[in-house]
Amino acid sequence: MKKHNFSSGPSILPQEVFEQAAAAVLDFNNSGLSLLEISHRSKDFVAVMDEARALSLELLGLENKGYQALFLHGGASLQFAMIPYNLLGANQKASYLETGTWAVAAAKEARLFGEVEIAASSKDANFNYIPKEISVSPDASYLHLTSNNTIFGTQIQSFPEATIPVVCDMSSDIFSRELDFSKFDYIYAGAQKNMGPAGVALVVVKESILGKTGREIPSMLDLQKHIKGESMYNTPPCFAVYTSLLTMRWIKNNGGLAAAEKRNREKAALLYAEIDRNPLFKSTVQGEDRSVMNATFVLTDERLQERFDALWKAANISGLTGHRSVGGYRASMYNAMKIESVQTLVDVMKEFEKQA
Repeated sequence: MKKHNFSSGPSILPQEVFEQAAAAVLDFNNSGLSLLEISHRSKDFVAVMDEARALSLELLGLENKGYQALFLHGGASLQFAMIPYNLLGANQKASYLETGTWAVAAAKEARLFGEVEIAASSKDANFNYIPKEISVSPDASYLHLTSNNTIFGTQIQSFPEATIPVVCDMSSDIFSRELDFSKFDYIYAGAQKNMGPAGVALVVVKESILGKTGREIPSMLDLQKHIKGESMYNTPPCFAVYTSLLTMRWIKNNGGLAAAEKRNREKAALLYAEIDRNPLFKSTVQGEDRSVMNATFVLTDERLQERFDALWKAANISGLTGHRSVGGYRASMYNAMKIESVQTLVDVMKEFEKQA
């Protein structure tokens, strides 16, 4: 039996995606060649890249609105540098909302290029909430947000309005809910949490915000060059792009973002209800900022950890241990997670209460 995979990433994907990707590794499109060995310039793979770029814009509702979609190397972490390289000019500043580990890392990279102001921070409480009042300089080049924080279990539910370009790291909740994505000028996401395997990042950028910094940008970090090269300026990570395409097809065929959000909220509601009801557990996040993707919680009596760990492992549950900076537990419930797996965890928590 396949395990109930609550890992934060690399994470669960739909079973049919695994099967289709595995088949392509053996024989891609009945070509007699593996997906891993075909030319990225071949007709078959060019079609994959074209469809992946188009489908990402379609799912986000950004077709024909001046956006370009790219699949690039380096994951979200390389974007921490690509963003200021492409958007932050000399003697300019950028504004960052500091809501977790990855937001802090993104701001650190931006400081190599110019001034960084922290619009607001929840560091004072170990990032267990999302700041509601932020201060953004109107002359800042852009505002950087992180929509969901896998480590601390928080998620932005209401995004701040801004008169400057808005950049958002959506690595752990991309394609999980409906939003007005046209409010964002630059969206990026590492694939390995909700879209595909590690090794590629999706970048969706409004083309009109590029080319204004006056910087000389190394070719591999220049978004305009990647756009001109139709996301194949150099050899792309073909397997990661193809698997991401399969996942996006699965999302579309299963009702798009509206249906995905409904399923995700049902799963999260089921688990949070048990965390709040069961006296042996406590959430680490304020209610209004709880992540639908990553539920973080702790035992009210840490002496019971060994007993609880034995129970959930015996139930074929995997990846439940929390990040070392928070401790406790983290249940990641991405799009492909079935509600039956969440129910299994809830049943274990109820059984644990009976035995305590």
